[in-house]
Amino acid sequence: MEAVRVLSPTGMLGAGFAQSTVDRGLALGADVISVDAGSTDSGPHYLGSGTAKTTAAAVARDLRILLRASAQAKIPLIVGSCGTSGTDSGVDWIAGIVEEVLREEELDLAVATIYSEQDAGFLNQRLRDGAVHPLAPAGGLDEATVDSCTHVVGMMGHEPIEEALRGGADVVLAGRATDTAVAAAFPLMMGLPAGPSWHAAKIVECGGQCTTNPRTGGVLATIDHTGFTIEPLDPEAACTPISVAAHMLYETVNPFRMREPAGELDVEHATYTALDDRRVRVEGSRFHPAEQHTVKLEGARIAGYETMSFTAIRDEHILANIEAWTSLFVEVFTSRVTQTLGLDGTEYAFDLRRYGYDAVLGTLDPATRPPREIGVMLLVRAATQELATAVAKVANPLMLHLPTPDMDYLPSLAFATSPAETERGAVYEFVLHHVVDTRTPLEMFRIEHRKAPTHD
Repeated sequence: MEAVRVLSPTGMLGAGFAQSTVDRGLALGADVISVDAGSTDSGPHYLGSGTAKTTAAAVARDLRILLRASAQAKIPLIVGSCGTSGTDSGVDWIAGIVEEVLREEELDLAVATIYSEQDAGFLNQRLRDGAVHPLAPAGGLDEATVDSCTHVVGMMGHEPIEEALRGGADVVLAGRATDTAVAAAFPLMMGLPAGPSWHAAKIVECGGQCTTNPRTGGVLATIDHTGFTIEPLDPEAACTPISVAAHMLYETVNPFRMREPAGELDVEHATYTALDDRRVRVEGSRFHPAEQHTVKLEGARIAGYETMSFTAIRDEHILANIEAWTSLFVEVFTSRVTQTLGLDGTEYAFDLRRYGYDAVLGTLDPATRPPREIGVMLLVRAATQELATAVAKVANPLMLHLPTPDMDYLPSLAFATSPAETERGAVYEFVLHHVVDTRTPLEMFRIEHRKAPTHD
C-alpha cells in the first residue's frame, strides 16, 4: 500500500468518544482502527488482582461504535492491553463483551484473541538460561520472586498482532501490548517503513492528547513511505507542530528515542511541519532493529492487606503547628499499638499523608504557610486484614481529638466516614521490571481464532 490511515478514537477504551469523530475518520478513508485498553498508570492492583479499572457498560458502549465502524468500512479493529493489565482474564472479559455486541448488532466479524500471561515455570527456566535481564533501576531476579506473583504478563510488540491479522481476524483483542504496537501493526504488515509507522503510532497512542484540545477525542494518522500526516477528528481541535512533537515527551525516558521489542524508534532528526491550521506533516523518523528481540515482563504480588482511615483538620492552632502534631501522633500511635496489641512495629507498617499540605510532593515542595485545612489519611498495612484494621482502630481517638503538645483542650477533628476505618483488602506491588530474550517474537504469546457468534 502507498499509505495507511490509522484511526485512533481515544486514549483508552471505555473513556468515551463522540460517534461523530469516528464517522469523520471513516469518511477520511481510515484503513484500520486501533485503541489501547490498558495501562500500569493506576498501579499494581489491576494486574495483581486480574481486574479492570473500567466498567463493562463504558467498554461495551465504545466497542459497539467501533465494531459497527469496522463492519461498515470493512477494516480491522485492534484492541491492546485488554482488561487494563492484559491478563488472560482481561482478554476473555473484553472478548465476552465483543461477542455479545456482535450478536446484538448481527455483525459477522472474525475475532482473534492473543494471550500474554506468562507461566512461572517457563520464566524460571529462562532465568536459569540467563535470558532474563533487569531494567534500571531494578536489580537481579530470583525464582522465588517470580513464583510469588499472582499474575505476570509479557508486553508484546507488533508481531503477534500482525500474525492474528494474517490469520484472518477482523477484530484482534490483545493481552498486554506496547501502546504503539497496537497502532503500528497494520501499517507494518502493509509494508510501510518502520520509522514513520512507529513514530505515528507513538503520537496517536493517546488519541486527542496530541492536539490542542485533548478532551475532544481521536486523531487520524496517514502513514506513507516518507513520513506521516496527523489530523484531529474533532473540528474544534487542531494538531500543531508543538502539540505533536511534545507527545514524544510523554512516558519516555528519552524524548528522541523509544525502545520497542523489535528495536528502537529514533526521532532525533524528525521534522514537524504545519500543512495548515489543523494538520501536521512529520518526516525523518528512523527505526533501528535490535540485535536481540526482547519482551518486557510486568508482575505483581500481594504486599499485605490494608485499612484506611481519613480525618480532616480545620483547627487553626493545629494547622499552624502541623509538624509537631504529626510527630506527636506517630509517637503516641506507635506506643499505644505496642501497649494494646503487643506489636513492636515489624508486624505492621503505616503511612500518614497530609493532603493539602505535603501529601503529593512531600519535601520536594516545602510548605511556606499554614494551610486552611488538611485531610489526614492513615494507611495501615499488615499480613492480615484483621490485624491491619485492629492497628488502624488504635488510631481512631487520636484522629478525632489529638491536640498539639501545647494545647490544654481536646480539639474535634472530622472523620470522613462512619465507620472511620475502611478495609481495602489485598494490596499489591510491582516486582518485575525485567526483559526476556526471545527466540522468536511469537513464542511467549498464544493466538486463538474464535468462531463468529450465531445471531438470534
